[in-house]
Amino acid sequence: MNTKTHHMAGYAYVLLAASLWALLGPVARFGLAVGMNPLELAFWRAVCGAVLFILHARRHNLMRVRTRDLPAFLLFGLVGVALFFGSYQLAVQGAGAALASILLYTAPAWVALLSRIVFRELMSPCKVLALCMAMAGAGLVCLSGGGGGDVTLSGILFGLLSGFTYSLHYIFGKTYLRDYASVTLYMWSLPVGALALLPWVHFSTPSRTGVLVILVLGVVCTYGAYYAYCEGLKRLSPTRVAVIANAEPVLAAVLALWWWDERLSPSGYLGGALVLLAVFVIVLDRSAISAACPETPLAGESAR
Repeated sequence: MNTKTHHMAGYAYVLLAASLWALLGPVARFGLAVGMNPLELAFWRAVCGAVLFILHARRHNLMRVRTRDLPAFLLFGLVGVALFFGSYQLAVQGAGAALASILLYTAPAWVALLSRIVFRELMSPCKVLALCMAMAGAGLVCLSGGGGGDVTLSGILFGLLSGFTYSLHYIFGKTYLRDYASVTLYMWSLPVGALALLPWVHFSTPSRTGVLVILVLGVVCTYGAYYAYCEGLKRLSPTRVAVIANAEPVLAAVLALWWWDERLSPSGYLGGALVLLAVFVIVLDRSAISAACPETPLAGESAR
């Protein structure tokens, strides 16, 4: 596979992941409408995703982890799954959904900073421009959804924490995807996250709608999305992936309009255009191609 094809496949995978993640909010609304609570949805999403990743890993003999790497996998389950899911829900409670979403999408800035420190990733002018446009656009999209209510300091802090813990998915994945398949990463971390969430979950009465919501969140928004995301991360630098993934709130807004008739304000449409423009800028940027995108086969490619 030549370099151009390698990178274009990466962009396609990340856009697919963003599209699948965009289903989270609109689908979760069906669960909330039948009495499920947010942490319950997060728990079952982690459980369902974990089962699928474990089955995949067993089938392709991808379960083994070096002893020295196991603590990092378990720690990521606590921080990148349980703490991420939990802090975001607390941010919604304390700051409102719109502001919580804006704070969550500070993740590309965290990724850019951590990538510069951990990977010595160069920040070209196009990357900086795309990063600024993507974050501004995501903020406008989220603000257009309204929100309101009292904003607490704890809500803001939890929102920033959710953005930081979300960014660790990029850093953790880029660090270990050279040695492990994506299914190996998540078959270890998702069960840990689910177990950590369990003490905080209040279970509702099961319903057909609730079961269907759990299956969509687990199969599509977790197993499918994280698998596609990791395939993209193998081929692109973390900052590029973070910028492209910011298409998620735009796609989520389109779905909310389609399913729930949630209309954006003019600023929301402007924000969506900025995010899409940022994606084009980062895709067309030919400078500073990351050395982290080799031509040689990566871990787990033989299993596809």
